[in-house]
Amino acid sequence: MSHKDTLHGLIDEIESQLVHAKLWQDAPIDPQALESVQPFAVDTMSFPQWLQFLFIPKMRILLDNQLPLPTKIAVAPMAEQVFCGQHQPLVEAIARLDSYLTSSAQV
Repeated sequence: MSHKDTLHGLIDEIESQLVHAKLWQDAPIDPQALESVQPFAVDTMSFPQWLQFLFIPKMRILLDNQLPLPTKIAVAPMAEQVFCGQHQPLVEAIARLDSYLTSSAQV
């Protein structure tokens, strides 16, 4: 499996876990919420919304356009804090993506 395929799979898994946990939002988000400059857009959306509307789309754009990917990423600690022991498969999927991106950068 290629690097790109692996990353797409990890991102798809996060999306799948959001849906499974019933954290996926069917309605579009208010466009103004996307303009946040705060980490994880904490001032305008929930963490699951940030994953759905900012993180996942941005990662897919980077991959599909062969743009540089983050090399030091730590989304899992935020997920652990937000979910407080709940939605463990989602937290683990995020941690796998963090780990893969960080370890890939060192190769």
